[in-house]
Amino acid sequence: MLRPKVPAMPQPTGHITPPARIAEPTAVIQHTQPLPAPMAPTPAPARPTVQLTPGSVIALVGGGAAVVLVVGAVLVSMLLAVAITAASVAVCALVIRSLTASQHRR
Repeated sequence: MLRPKVPAMPQPTGHITPPARIAEPTAVIQHTQPLPAPMAPTPAPARPTVQLTPGSVIALVGGGAAVVLVVGAVLVSMLLAVAITAASVAVCALVIRSLTASQHRR
């Protein structure tokens, strides 16, 4: 009942031939232009070297330190927000628990 039914393949009715292809003659034209002289290979451009001066090193270190401080401040503030939210939810849960417990005593 739950098995899929595979359709039966019908038997071919006759011999099938592909359509005939007609080849048209083409003309071959040869050009007698002289070949250009081979060009000398050009050397690959050298990569520019990066030279670090003491000022650029100090700027890189200062920029990296600033990025680390900003990312750290953002992460600490997010952690603090989660901690404050968790503490307030816990206080609300305690208040609701004490209110429901005091109603059951009366």
